[in-house]
Amino acid sequence: MANPHTTLQPTRVVSVGLNPVSFADVVAVARDDAAVTLSDEAMAAVSASRVRIEALAEDPTPVYGVSTGFGALATRHIPPQLRTQLQRSLIRSHAAGSGEEVEREVVRAMMLLRLSTLASGRTGVRPEVLQAYADLLTEGLTPVVYEYGSLGCSGDLAPLAHVALALIGEGNVRTRDGALRPAAEALAAHGLSPVVLAEKEGLALINGTDGMLGQLVLALTDLDALLRLADIAAAMSVEGLLGTERVFAADLQALRPHPGQAAAAANMTKLLADSAIVASHKTDNCTVVQDAYSLRCAPQVAGAARDTVEHALQVAQRELASAIDNPVVTLDGRVESNGNFHGAPVAYVLDFLAIVVADLASISERRTDRFLDPARNHGLNAFLADDPGVDSGHMIAQYTQAGIVSELKRLATPASVDSIPSSAMQEDHVSMGWSAARKLRRAIDGLTRVLAVEVLTAARALQLRAPLTPAPATAAVVATVREQVAGPGTDRYLSPEIAAVVDLARSGALVAAAESVTGALS
Repeated sequence: MANPHTTLQPTRVVSVGLNPVSFADVVAVARDDAAVTLSDEAMAAVSASRVRIEALAEDPTPVYGVSTGFGALATRHIPPQLRTQLQRSLIRSHAAGSGEEVEREVVRAMMLLRLSTLASGRTGVRPEVLQAYADLLTEGLTPVVYEYGSLGCSGDLAPLAHVALALIGEGNVRTRDGALRPAAEALAAHGLSPVVLAEKEGLALINGTDGMLGQLVLALTDLDALLRLADIAAAMSVEGLLGTERVFAADLQALRPHPGQAAAAANMTKLLADSAIVASHKTDNCTVVQDAYSLRCAPQVAGAARDTVEHALQVAQRELASAIDNPVVTLDGRVESNGNFHGAPVAYVLDFLAIVVADLASISERRTDRFLDPARNHGLNAFLADDPGVDSGHMIAQYTQAGIVSELKRLATPASVDSIPSSAMQEDHVSMGWSAARKLRRAIDGLTRVLAVEVLTAARALQLRAPLTPAPATAAVVATVREQVAGPGTDRYLSPEIAAVVDLARSGALVAAAESVTGALS
């Protein structure tokens, strides 16, 4: 995961237009500080739809979001002289978040996604509102958004309102180097002016699923690497625990044709190719009939995880292609109320992924535990200790894993099954998608740590199998670990060693080491 603040200068420009932004665009803006421009086609579409809103603003018939109050207060018609105040009041009142600051990358992802919807021409805002959003992103000014405030319905209201607050020159922002400054001061320092919002614009800035979607996109990006790391860790454990690779054969996987399972098994077969350790027990003297489930069924679990991720990816892609607002300006010029802001589609897959993350971590912890038990580790010292009794080896590293796995199981409890009615029962069913996204981010951090401990433990075990040598691919992973952490020996301060391997896991270095031998893993 990226640092909460960055000193990067923009090295890439993302153009926002009529076509949806891509996963790569979101990551570039969120994590790599890419600058943002707006296409001429998008600005023309925005100008055209604004004409319709301005016509409705002059109509004596009340139109929700244009000339009325909001939510349960939508019954009041607001006269023209109060509408600027209406928009400002909407943003101020809805910027009611609380708790810790939300990570910079999440806020930037959310901003880009809201800007993408604004650029569709379906929200009725003026072009200068889009330009102000793009300028904030390009200048690296990130509004301060707080942990609590979104119910995942009527959009991520409070988080998006805190962004809009900065747009009108209120609230606080963090600069590119992480300094906290009042928004008005930061805007002035960068040659920017606050926006005075007109009819419909306040609502358009806050009525979307962009917060939960941005976190889904970032989570899927992280899981792409973590799934490959899970296969690497599992292969190292199978090898170190004298397991067999025969169960990963393609014809056996084809008997149950789940695509993710086939991909995971193929990865493990590649990773274990040419292992002298695996070859050493392919003899008639081997008395092991079947490996434990945590070894033998690794592709089935990791494969099911992949297939769930694939479903979540499809949902995310559909959501990226969506223009979510209420009311919305249709292609034929109507301004219609709708329920597209409800976060259920995104909330469900965020919860599905939290279940996947918890189970991947659970099976990883079980493999680590097998290494530490002399009754199950096939000839290695208890806890992989140098001198058991004097040394404790990796005993407490497994405790750390177990503590994380226990928390991941709690985080796997779905947020989307909960609903607390709000807004005087007008908003009587909500998705809690923002909450699902927040707990998934914590879960992905936990999975990264659990897999890192498995890799650290398996690397130690593989070296304790000397003079037998591991497969070239797993040996490359061990060598990468050894660049940061010393090999087997007497007990050392273990926490920094775990932290070092966590950093290797996050950076992609462990996956890159394996793929330097195997080629790209699935």
